[in-house]
Formats: sequence, C-alpha cells, structure tokens
Amino acid sequence: MSVDGTALITGASAGIGKALAERFAARGHDLVSVARREERLESLAGELDGEQGIEAHTVAMDLASRHAPYDLYEETQDRGIQVDILVNNVGIGTQGAFVENDLDQELDQPQLNVVTPTQLTHLYGSDMADRGEGGILNVSSTAAWFPGPFMTIYYASKAYMKSFSEGLASELEPEGVSVTVLCPGPVETEFQERAKNEDTPLGSGEMQDVEMAAEAGYDGLQAGKRVVVTGWTFKLLTGVAIRSRIGVLED
Repeated sequence: MSVDGTALITGASAGIGKALAERFAARGHDLVSVARREERLESLAGELDGEQGIEAHTVAMDLASRHAPYDLYEETQDRGIQVDILVNNVGIGTQGAFVENDLDQELDQPQLNVVTPTQLTHLYGSDMADRGEGGILNVSSTAAWFPGPFMTIYYASKAYMKSFSEGLASELEPEGVSVTVLCPGPVETEFQERAKNEDTPLGSGEMQDVEMAAEAGYDGLQAGKRVVVTGWTFKLLTGVAIRSRIGVLED
C-alpha cells in the first residue's frame, strides 16, 4: 500500500537521511527534517522548498538523550504538524575493542540507535494506529545479519532494528500502518569518518551509492515490503546467512 502525507526524517542533514529527504520531497511529501546541524537543515529545507514546492519544516535537535524524542514529539504537536510517515535514520557507530573503548561513548550507541527510534516509533506509531493509516521506515544495515567484532554494539543495534521492525510490521499491519526496514550494505557517507571504521567490513571495500539506497528504501515502503536489502551481493550474503542459521537449528 502506498503511504502519503508528511514525513519526519531523523538524521536528515547528511548521508542516507539527506538522500531520503530529497527522495520524499521529489515525490511530493512535506517534510520535517531533524538533525543537530541547524545550518545544514535550513539549507536543505530551502533547496527542497524552492525546487519541489513542498513545505519543509526543520527541527535542530540532538536526539542522543532519553528525553529528546518526547521533546521532538511535543514540538511537532505544538506546531500542528501531523506526522504520517516516520523515518528513523539517525545513528552512530564506534570502532575498536569493546572492553578498551570508553564506556560512555559505547553507551551512546544503544541510546541513539535503539532507544531513540523505539521511543519515536511508540509516540508517532500510536497516533498512526489511532488514525488507521501511516508508514514507518527504519534504517538498519546488512550488519543486522552478522556479528561485528570491533563494532560490536553497532552491529547488535542494527540487528535489534531489523527484528523490531519485522515484529512491529505484523502488529501494525491490521491497524493500517506499514513498517519497512531498510538494510543497505556499506554506503558512501560521513559515517565511515565519524566511526573511524575504515579497517572494518563496513568501512572498506566497494561502497553503495547513497541515492540508490534512499530510492530502495522509499520504494520499499510504498510497496509495503517489510525488509529491503540493497545490492545483489548483499542479498546473496544475507540469504546465505539465513540458510546457515536454519541449518544450525535443524542440526
């Protein structure tokens, strides 16, 4: 089923989030773009508002705190904005041995990658279920299928988002709300530089095009797909991983 209306996109100032904002705007959706960097958000909103003729709202906010999702929800309520589509894209990663890394920095990952999108999904998803329509697009990764030495929490957080999305899709489908999880392979964005993961599988090798990943996520949501994996290589790898686990269970 296709999903219309206003899309709220977290982490919209760069990378997949920015590409998703451009994709939604090109298809006529009004936007609420959320990120820490206000200047980038305003620049993007100005471009999309002028080029696509949509209404582009911005909220400059750091979502890496337990109360931030409630502040964001209250902000959209105060502005009278109905969020029809929630895109949980914001996330961070760190590289290094877990027991040697700074614990506070490690704990920022489950907060931003797991807790924040879970909170936002509960807040906006409840409203969608009450209205009987809406869509949720969660950005995970092909990392969700595998363990990730030296990026352990990041990989685990992506596995959570995939499992959470698939379970939620079954719950919300009867309520008229579509849930899709986008699982791209490594994408050429600022993430690699921030995570300092050039020596890991996510930071080395061939990178996928960010526009392709965004288009696949948007199209998957509109088609009602539950899981979207980008690139034939990663479709093959994730398929092999699934079959291997089934074999282990049968043994």
